[in-house]
Amino acid sequence: MEAKSTLSADLDAPLVLGFGLVGRAIVSALVDHKFVPVVVEDRPDNEKEAIASGLGVTLVGAPSKEMLDSTVQAASVIFPSPGVPDHHPIFAMADRYNVPIRSEFDLAQHWDSRPTAAITGTNGKTTVTMVVADALNCSGIVASAVGNTDVPYVAAIKDPATEVFVVECSSFRLGHSHHFAPSVAAFINFAPDHLDAHASLDAYREAKASIWEHMAAGSTVIVNADDEVVMACVEQRPPNSSVQTFSITGDADWHLDHETQMLIGPTGPILAVNDLSRRQPHDIANALAAAAITVASGGSMAGIAQALENFQGLDHRLQYLGQANGVAWYNDSKATVPHATVAAVGGFDSVVLIAGGKNKGLSLSPLKATISSVKAVVSIGDASAEIEEIFTGHVPVTEAQDMRNAVRLAKELAESGDVVLLSPACTSFDWYRSYVDRGVDFSAIVAEEVLDDSD
Repeated sequence: MEAKSTLSADLDAPLVLGFGLVGRAIVSALVDHKFVPVVVEDRPDNEKEAIASGLGVTLVGAPSKEMLDSTVQAASVIFPSPGVPDHHPIFAMADRYNVPIRSEFDLAQHWDSRPTAAITGTNGKTTVTMVVADALNCSGIVASAVGNTDVPYVAAIKDPATEVFVVECSSFRLGHSHHFAPSVAAFINFAPDHLDAHASLDAYREAKASIWEHMAAGSTVIVNADDEVVMACVEQRPPNSSVQTFSITGDADWHLDHETQMLIGPTGPILAVNDLSRRQPHDIANALAAAAITVASGGSMAGIAQALENFQGLDHRLQYLGQANGVAWYNDSKATVPHATVAAVGGFDSVVLIAGGKNKGLSLSPLKATISSVKAVVSIGDASAEIEEIFTGHVPVTEAQDMRNAVRLAKELAESGDVVLLSPACTSFDWYRSYVDRGVDFSAIVAEEVLDDSD
């Protein structure tokens, strides 16, 4: 059993696992508060060693099992970086020596008590986080989008101007949080993901649902009434908390009126669907979730309406690149799970789909739901054989050797009225360092190979 103690008592000898963006933010915060952590980095390099030296901390690089064991034994608390898999040996060692595991969220709230609106879900959480932060600012409340963004929560607390932190919550951070108590917590959807890092699908779901485990009574829980898994998790909410629902299919506190095509809140209309720059079902669901979170966090209906009207979408998330010869091209590189690809394809009638990459332990069978809208598939990366197995016998499948080849093949297959959609349903780690690099490369190649040739 993990030691039950306050975080204050655990900071004498902190250990930080991983020295990427979040690990560095944790170390910097600890050093600023006069604590001296030890850093364990499985993939050390000269840059990481130089940064650690500049902060005055010890970096234990690629430790042997014996070295890691002794380092853990000497620690008072461990802060793992997001994405460290459950099967990493440090967790078994921590359990053996009764060393507590905590997250950057715990550390941030240990030092800062300003209100937080927390958002988790398999898909759309970055979009919802950005819209809520913008809506609160439009409402006259200074808000910052933090957490699973470019700004770790523990780094953001240095800014005294922020009035509300809008925290994007990954399962990795939530799974190791034991003191995180947001004022408002939203669970927007659930689908299988990250089975290469979590011990099981149940572990992944439990990590997501733990978003409201430590909330105070009287706090606000916001859930997707259209998602059975999310609704089942509502039972874990704190006592005396209020629950608000959103739905695009039926009655809910925040819902879509199908007759008028208006987004409706408890006090009346928010705005028309036609006022949204993107109107696919998941875009409408994200808008309703953002509205509920904004108002629960003190924002106004006018503020959320303004933010939704201004929102143009995020890069690599069903990003429109342009049109040539009647064919529209979209970059949806962020779709690293089948559920996201199904949602993206569902917005179009005739799609040439570019899919594949490195599968993260998920079944790709949900992609069968796209067959009615997909006219051809270009498979890419390590998962090409899996993609071919899904679609062969239904639509033509062609394997690409690299991204440029994929674009050229898709260009040949597409006809006027079609959409070419990069929506991989897999991670990028076979060909690229990140989904961002994959999306940037795809967009650049499309610009060179396709859009420059258009009239």
